[in-house]
Amino acid sequence: MRAAYIAAGAAGMICGSCLHDNALAAALIRKGHDVTLIPTYTPIRTDEADVSSGQVFYGALNVYLEQKSGLFRSTSLFDKLLSHKSLLNFVSRLGASRDPAELGELTLSVLEGEHGKQAKELEKLVSWLRDDLRPEIVHITNSMLLGLAHRIREELGVPVLCSVQGEDIFFEQLAEPHRTRVHEALQRKARDVDGLIATSRYYADYMCGVLDVPAERMHTVGLGIALEDHGAEPRQPDGRYVIGYLARQCPEKGLHLLIEAFEGLVRRGAADAYLEIAGYIDARNEPYVAELRRKVEAAGLGERVRFHGEVDRQQKLDLLGRIDVLSVPTVYREPKGLFVLEALANSVPLVLPRHGSFPELLEHTGGGLLVEPESVEAVTEGLAALREDPEGRRRMGVAGRKVVREHYNDDVMAEETLKIYRAYVDNAVSGDGSRQVG
Repeated sequence: MRAAYIAAGAAGMICGSCLHDNALAAALIRKGHDVTLIPTYTPIRTDEADVSSGQVFYGALNVYLEQKSGLFRSTSLFDKLLSHKSLLNFVSRLGASRDPAELGELTLSVLEGEHGKQAKELEKLVSWLRDDLRPEIVHITNSMLLGLAHRIREELGVPVLCSVQGEDIFFEQLAEPHRTRVHEALQRKARDVDGLIATSRYYADYMCGVLDVPAERMHTVGLGIALEDHGAEPRQPDGRYVIGYLARQCPEKGLHLLIEAFEGLVRRGAADAYLEIAGYIDARNEPYVAELRRKVEAAGLGERVRFHGEVDRQQKLDLLGRIDVLSVPTVYREPKGLFVLEALANSVPLVLPRHGSFPELLEHTGGGLLVEPESVEAVTEGLAALREDPEGRRRMGVAGRKVVREHYNDDVMAEETLKIYRAYVDNAVSGDGSRQVG
């Protein structure tokens, strides 16, 4: 299978979508398929070997300047320089601090594809796909790039699929009237792809409604992770109860709720409780994290709470090896939750809110407790319950590790994706024209 996988860089941070896209492409390549992972906006960042191609399309600087000035839409003089990876890596640190509410016009323009201000970028990508890569199928990483689909299908005549991975969280933060206009554009542009792929049953059902697409065009392929470095046994008791947090440090991930729950646990007499916090902090959320640090110190818990920034793969594995439970009490409904699989792959049970993809993950794996969303008291109760039941923690962790190894590895994810690819390619070859895949 010769496939083009068009991914979106996350402005310099290691994000769940980058990790997922890179892991899927790497697994497909390992199976002998000719898969090219194509970054857009910025280079992707991952804590595993990066398998993406060297060229970045829709470079963030070109996209921004074309939005602002007709000069950059009509000339290619500066395109190569502005798309250089080292420059994009540098400016991505600035881009990560941009408030999504400010990005409405740019988002709409990219969604307009050949009719938007970035039409030149689309033509460069389409020409490269048509003349150089010549894939049998094109897979777009998320619906914010649906504006690419019409021209790709028109010029290449191959099936185009689109993943949905949580982009509603972005467009819901846009200011009106752009939020409504983006939503309407997404519904129009969703008609330009042959099928869509979600990472959980919850998100598949939800995005069918958001995009106004029939259920038969939406497929579900569960998350999968590379397991080579994972597989630790439950942590040996040492008289401490260590809680972990491993996600972007921001309000929507619920870090403030976890810290309040931890304070409540200590007030209940949990003298053995400690908290380890790790994850990317963008410039926009630095004041949020600084305020949480002040609250921790004011509560006299500075010796019990350790704040780390972004961690690399080995640091992540080390963190998972020294905690007893992981909790990320997201405020929003998480569509993916890679950290769930990473924790369970290392025998670490979880305390998570009962929404989004978490119920189906924990119900399938038996790897933790579900609690009332956005409730500090509920998180405190969940953490207290696992503290008081070390054998239950061990049982959940071991059971979760077994299910992850059998059902949530990158090989399973690649095979399920290939089934969908083959069905659409076979339909296209036969001239069926059907958009339904069994």
